[in-house]
Amino acid sequence: MPSPPPVLTDCPVDLDHLERMTSGERGLEREVLQLFLTQTSRLVAALDSLPAETATLSHTLKGSARAIGAFRVAESAAALEEAVRLGRDSSAELAAVHAAVAEAQAAIEALLRRS
Repeated sequence: MPSPPPVLTDCPVDLDHLERMTSGERGLEREVLQLFLTQTSRLVAALDSLPAETATLSHTLKGSARAIGAFRVAESAAALEEAVRLGRDSSAELAAVHAAVAEAQAAIEALLRRS
């Protein structure tokens, strides 16, 4: 029987949610987390270089984050999407997305190294 994932305190990824979404299949969890790392790196880079597409990119990021339980990332992406939709200066929201993604990525990388 595979060992349970390590417990991370105040983890930016809801591991219970992730387990439900992957039916507890550890291999699938690892695959989904790795895909999230790759996708978030691409999306954040695109957010920085394609400002006209910020609303669409932040919407995609929000959905991906919700799917794995990275709810801080999802919330910050939703705030960015809303700021852009309303035509407001979104620099603070973009900075929050960067911070939330960096936090989630660091936790995911640590989780993947330990399992």
